[in-house]
Formats: sequence, C-alpha cells, structure tokens
Amino acid sequence: MHLAIIMDGNGRWATRRGLPRFMGHRAGAEVVRQITTYCAAHPEIEILTLFAFSTENWKRPKEEINYLMKLLGNYLERERNTYLKNRVRLKVIGDISPFSKELQKKIRETEEVTIDGDRLTQVLALNYGGRAEIVRAVQRTLQKGEAITIETIGKNLDLPTDVDLLIRTSGEERISNFLLWQIAYGELFFTPTLFPDFTTTELEKIITQFKKRERRFGAISPIPKK
Repeated sequence: MHLAIIMDGNGRWATRRGLPRFMGHRAGAEVVRQITTYCAAHPEIEILTLFAFSTENWKRPKEEINYLMKLLGNYLERERNTYLKNRVRLKVIGDISPFSKELQKKIRETEEVTIDGDRLTQVLALNYGGRAEIVRAVQRTLQKGEAITIETIGKNLDLPTDVDLLIRTSGEERISNFLLWQIAYGELFFTPTLFPDFTTTELEKIITQFKKRERRFGAISPIPKK
C-alpha cells in the first residue's frame, strides 16, 4: 500500500493554544515519528509519502521558513536512528536546489545511510508541486528520446508509484497540488483533526475504512448472482 498524507494544521494548532506557529511545526514533527514507526510495522504499508514543504510555502513569512528549514535539518539528524532501527528508507522528491548546501548535504547523507531500509520507504516531498513534477517527467521523457505516453511519463516522475490512500488533516478538502498524477485512482480521506493531534489510532481507523471501499479503477461492480 502507498499511503500519502497532507500534513495540514500545524499553525492553527499552535494559534488555538496561544502559541507561536513554530510550536505547531515542532509538535507535527513528533507525530511524523509516530506515524513512520507505525507504518514501518504495518504489514501492508510499503510507502509513506508526506507533504512536508510545497513550492507555494515560500510565500510564508521568512522567519517561519527559516524555522522550517532548521527543523528539517534537526529532524534528519535526530531521526537517523529511528530510520535505521525500523529499517526505513528515506527518499526525497521535489527540487531541493534552493535549500542551503548544508541542508542538501544532510538530505543526501540520510538517503544514502538508509538506502537498505526494507520495511518502509518514507518519501518526503520538499519544495514539491505536482504540476512541476509532471513537467519534470515530460522533460526527462523527451531527453531520453521516448514517445510521450502515459507509461513513459509515469515512469519518469519523481515518484513513479500510484497512491492507494491519501489523507489530509485539518478539515481542508483539497489536494493542494500534491501527487496529482499518482492519485488518479487513489482513495481520498479528509479529517478535521489538526496534524499535531493526528494519532496512529485515527490512522488505523481510516485504513480500516479504506479496506471496505470498493476500488473499481473505472470498471463497474460485478452484478451479484441471484
């Protein structure tokens, strides 16, 4: 199963508690650890993709962006043992070239040191946008001299794996330019829970609901026999 999560609501979580927004991001990072550990132990989840920083997030206040970059760097250092202990492989998608050289180095080093993780691949979408990813895939396809088809574009994406289940927290019911190609037949769940309050118990309940859905992929349901 490929599970994707739009981690929304960190800022609102902090604001409602009279806290600075960065406290919400810090609390959200703790939830990421819990969810990653849960998914690594889950027998059916192979990929966990998290929307960590979008191409539109650069519009936020500079102080918040700087904190998010620092938080990411600290997270990668702090969670390295968590990755290794739970046999989690890190993969980053998106354009990280605007990030500092130091942060880019931490990202690549963590990807390299966790490359043998065989229980779960945790994908962090950083400076990522679904439309930009599709453009990159088309460019790669053309550079290889391949014909433009669904198959060739699909295999040249940053993340060439379809999403089975997409969850968005915080009550917002939109995709926000996330994995536009990969969610073509994914099942969508929206929860009002702000991300710092999102628990593995709620995740488990959503997965249970997901398993009850009939996924037809454009076909029709079989007619029950009389």
